[in-house]
Amino acid sequence: MKNPLAHNPWARNPWFETVAEAQRRARKRLPKSVYSALLAGSEKDVTVSDNVAAFSEIGFAPHVVGLADDRDLATTVLGMPLSFPVLISPTGVQAVHPDGEVAVARAAAARGIGMGLSSFASKPIEEVVAVNPQTLFQLYWMGTRDEMLRHMRRAQEAGAKGLVLTLDWSFSMGRDWGSPAIPEQMDRAAMIKFGPEGIMRPRWLLEYAKRGELPDLTTPNLMPPDGPAPTFFGAYGQWMSSALPTWDDIAWVRSQWDGPLVLKGVVRVDDARRAAAVGVDAISVSNHGGNNLDSTPASIRALPAIVDAVGDRVEILLDGGIRRGGDVVKALALGARAVMIGRAYLWGLAANGQAGVENVLDVLRSGVDSAVMGLGKNSVHALTADDVVVPPGFRRDLGVGAGAGVVSVAD
Repeated sequence: MKNPLAHNPWARNPWFETVAEAQRRARKRLPKSVYSALLAGSEKDVTVSDNVAAFSEIGFAPHVVGLADDRDLATTVLGMPLSFPVLISPTGVQAVHPDGEVAVARAAAARGIGMGLSSFASKPIEEVVAVNPQTLFQLYWMGTRDEMLRHMRRAQEAGAKGLVLTLDWSFSMGRDWGSPAIPEQMDRAAMIKFGPEGIMRPRWLLEYAKRGELPDLTTPNLMPPDGPAPTFFGAYGQWMSSALPTWDDIAWVRSQWDGPLVLKGVVRVDDARRAAAVGVDAISVSNHGGNNLDSTPASIRALPAIVDAVGDRVEILLDGGIRRGGDVVKALALGARAVMIGRAYLWGLAANGQAGVENVLDVLRSGVDSAVMGLGKNSVHALTADDVVVPPGFRRDLGVGAGAGVVSVAD
């Protein structure tokens, strides 16, 4: 009998050597709608493409003699020790694997890093913190202040180490490649409609069948005290209908949250300065992975100006486009304290569950170590802008001085 794995060698060896390979395996394993949801760019995908491509424009300036035999990759973010400068970025309902955010949390803990948990996550914060105490809870500005306060208190009682207030989404809807069809909930009608997709991806379907489960499309971290958890789209609808926040609202969150506060979604210097003045502890330079206002510049292009403006007052994180350890090092050299990853770990989760996420983190860590070695450094904290080659016109200095809103192409 012919070996059914003969033409599928990675099924015998689930290890993969690059994030790109994790993405290929995720695409093969996931139903089309689920995989498309992971891509999740908006409109023409200008920002999604730029997030990744911008890193290729930055070069290294390596040494070849006198390199350090021992290299320290460890750092801290908001007082949390990290074995290397990577954090899990919060992403919504993770139906790519039955264990979802719990598997991701275990993987992050096993590799000595922290994670952000989305308020739209499919697993309760209590379960996630139980396996990874270094968890930051992510919150959107949605509902009333009383509702937001209830979510914050639950996160604090669960043991969250910090709060990530995410503001970088303008509800851009249209996608030139077509938005994925995602059901409101996995009821009988949805199972009939999406059944053929599941049958075409039997390994993904089998993971749920073995547990006697269906993909959970609810948001348990937004559960009201007197009712069931809303569905993802129910929560999304509340978010969209909520009044947009002001700086006074951000100051209110700061006053209510007794712990580290990250403001995620900043790409302009004037916004970064306001955030620092309000008292946030960290800023995540982010454009929501391109799932926002399309044609927003790549996060890495906006990073240097924000570091120059407020890097001595708050910790600066970079979120968007990280696909390899070299990208992490480029961000650190330009002033980031650490990076946050999103799609990369979701592809790992889809490819091989918790082990797949650990695999992605190992790939990134190895790449960080190789780049630090090649640059002749003995620590990630020794990296500087002299270690990279940034071409003229690369930077996007947004919201600077009298020309706020006008892009500077200073090198």
